[in-house]
Amino acid sequence: MVGQLAVLGATLALALAVVLADPAWLRAMRHAVFDQYQRWQPRVAQDMGVRIVDVDEESLARLGQWPWPRTRMAELVERARAGGAAVLGFDAVFAEPDRSAPRALPQLAALPAAARAAVLALPDPDVRFAASLAGAPAVLGFSLRPDGSAAALPERARYVQLGAPALAYVPQGGSVVAPLPLLAEGAAGFGALSFLPDGDGVLRRVPLVLRTGERLLPSLSVEMLRVAQGQHNFLLRADGGPAGGLRELRVGRHALPLTADGELWLHFGHGDPARRIPAWQLLQGQVDGGDLRGRLLLVGSSAQGLQDLRFTPLGSVVPGVEVHAQALEQMLSGTPLRRPAEMEALEALALLLGGLLVGGLALRRGPLPSTAALLAVLCLFAGLGWWAFSARNLLVDPLTPALGVLAAFLVPSVVRYQASERRRRWLARAFSRYVSPNLVSHIVRHPEQLALSGERRECSFIFTDLIDFTGLMERIDPADAVGLLNDYLDGMIAIVFRHQGTLDRIIGDALAIMFSAPLDQRDHRQRAYDCALEMQRFAHVYARGRPLGHTRIGVHSGEVIVGNFGGRTMFDYRALGDAVNTASRLEGANKYLGTRVCVSEATLAGCSGAQVRPVARLLPKGKTRPLRVFQPLHDGLPGPVDAAAQAAYAQAYAALEQGAPDVLALFEALARQQPDDTLVRMHLERLRRGERGDLIVLDGK
Repeated sequence: MVGQLAVLGATLALALAVVLADPAWLRAMRHAVFDQYQRWQPRVAQDMGVRIVDVDEESLARLGQWPWPRTRMAELVERARAGGAAVLGFDAVFAEPDRSAPRALPQLAALPAAARAAVLALPDPDVRFAASLAGAPAVLGFSLRPDGSAAALPERARYVQLGAPALAYVPQGGSVVAPLPLLAEGAAGFGALSFLPDGDGVLRRVPLVLRTGERLLPSLSVEMLRVAQGQHNFLLRADGGPAGGLRELRVGRHALPLTADGELWLHFGHGDPARRIPAWQLLQGQVDGGDLRGRLLLVGSSAQGLQDLRFTPLGSVVPGVEVHAQALEQMLSGTPLRRPAEMEALEALALLLGGLLVGGLALRRGPLPSTAALLAVLCLFAGLGWWAFSARNLLVDPLTPALGVLAAFLVPSVVRYQASERRRRWLARAFSRYVSPNLVSHIVRHPEQLALSGERRECSFIFTDLIDFTGLMERIDPADAVGLLNDYLDGMIAIVFRHQGTLDRIIGDALAIMFSAPLDQRDHRQRAYDCALEMQRFAHVYARGRPLGHTRIGVHSGEVIVGNFGGRTMFDYRALGDAVNTASRLEGANKYLGTRVCVSEATLAGCSGAQVRPVARLLPKGKTRPLRVFQPLHDGLPGPVDAAAQAAYAQAYAALEQGAPDVLALFEALARQQPDDTLVRMHLERLRRGERGDLIVLDGK
C-alpha cells in the first residue's frame, strides 16, 4: 500500500508540474474548451453605439479601388463630425503620401516648367485630410513591425501606473509605422492595429497595452474609448512578484480586466448587420444625422480583396475592423471575458483535491466506487466551468484538473493489475489490429498457436487501391474527402473481418490483406476470392452518387514468411515474400489490362464455383516467369452472365493463345458486340499494334 500511495503522490506531483509549466499542448486544449463555450453561447449583440463605416465591395464598386484619395477621406471625416459622432477611428495606417497628390504624379518631371508649376499649385489631398482632422475626434491607426527605426508619434495621453512598473510585463512590440506627420499633427489620438493570434491562428485576445522601447501605447479600440470620453490619462495597474503582471486598465469610468501581458479576452458574437454603415452611403449623404450622433465610428473594410481577415473561436472569418468593434462594445458594456490571475492556482487546487479523493478510492475501494467518484468529479468540473462562463463571463478551465484527476484514477488502477491480466490485455490489444475481432479471444486462449518468429506458410493476399483519390483531395474540401475515405475504409475492413482476414496495413486509400496468418486457414484461397468479390461489390455501390473513382483489386496466393519483423522494439506482424509483391503487382496491372479485379491462377486453384475468364499470361517487371491471371465475370459485380458473349470471348482468347490468323477479326467482332468491355478493347488494341499471343510484359509496376 505504501508503494501505491507513493505512485499516487508522484502522479499528482507530475500533474501539478505540468500545470505550472503550462506547455503549448495544454494551452491548445484549454483554448479548445474556451472556444467551444463561445460556440455554445456566442455574445448577444448589444447596441452600445458602435458603428462600422464599412468600405465594402459595393463601396469599392461605386467609388473606386482602395486606397481612396485623401480628399474622400477628408469628406468622410467632415460628414462624421457634422453628424455629431463621438469619435472616428481608422483601421488603416496613412503612412505614405496620397498617390494622387500632385507631387506624387510619376509624369510630373516630364512636363514643361510652366505645366509642372501649375500642377504643383493644385491643392494637396493630404493637406485637405489634415485640415479635416484638426479639431475632430479622430483616432488614426498605426502598426508595429519587428525591425526598423521607430517613427515619431505625438503623445496624446499619459499612462498613470499604479503598483508595480508595467513596462516589465508588456511584450516589446518593435518599431512604430506611424501616420504622416502632417496627418498625425491634427489627430486626437493614435491606436495600434496589431493583433496577436494564438499558434493555431485563432484570435482570442486583443492587446490593449503595447510597447515600443520605453513607451507604452494603446490599441485602436481603447484609444477610441479614451477620446470618446474626453480623457487624457490611462490608469494602469500591475502586481509584482513571481506571478506578477498587468491586472487592470481604467479608461474614464470603464475598468478593463487585463491578462498579465496587457491583453483583453474577447467574447465573440455573430456579426450584427445593424452595426454597419456602408461607406458610400455616408459619403453620399444618405445616412441620417441621428444615426451618427454620439456614435463611435470605426472606418474599415470587409472587402475580401483587402485581406484584413481574422479567424475567431466561433469558427468564422471576420474582418479586422469587426474585431475592433466587438472589443469596443465589450469595453462599453462591461462584459468582456475575464480570467483572473488567481484562476490557475484555484484550478491546481481543484486538481489536487479531486486527485486525492479519486486516487484514494481507487487504491482502497476498487473500481466501482472510484469510477463513480471520478464521474462525479468530472461532471462537477465541467458544470462549474460552463456555469462560470455562461453566468459570470469567467474563463475557468475544467479540462486541466480533469486530466490530472483522470491520471490519479488510472495510474493506481494500473498498478493493481496482475501480471497475467496485463499479458492477456497485451495480446488482445496487439492482435486486434491484425485479426478480425472474433479471432482475438481464440488467440488469447491459445497463445501457443502464435509464433512470433518467422515461419513459412502458404497464404493468400489481397491488395486494393482507390483510383484518383489524390486528385479528389485537390477538387473538394479535404475534410469532406477524409470523411468519404473513412466511411469507405470502414466498409471495406468490415468485409475483411467477416471473411476472417487479417488487415496487414492501410496505406492512404489502399489496403493490404492476408489470409491464413497468424492462424492457419486451409480454405484461405476461397476466402480471399470471396472477400475480393464482396469488396468490389461494396466499393461499386459506395461510389454511386459520390465523387469517387472505382477500386482496383489484385489477388494472389503463395508461400511467404510470416511473423514479427519489428524486433523487440516494435511489434509488426506481417508477411514477406514474392507472393506479397505479386498480389500488389496484380492490383496495379488492372490499369493496363482494363480490369478492376485481377486474380492469379494460384488463387483460383483453391476456389470452387469461381466464374472467371482468362485475361493473359502476365510477366510483371522484374519477373522471369509469367503467371496466368483471370478476371471474375463482370469484374465481380452482380448481374446475369451472357453465356453467348462469354463463349465468344473464350473462342477469341483460344485463338489468341494459339496465334490463329483470324484472331484480329474475332476481337473486332467482340468489340462491336460488347463496346463497353475494356478487356476486349485492350486485346484489340494490342493486336492492332502488331502484338501476338496472350503474353503481356508490363514495363511499369
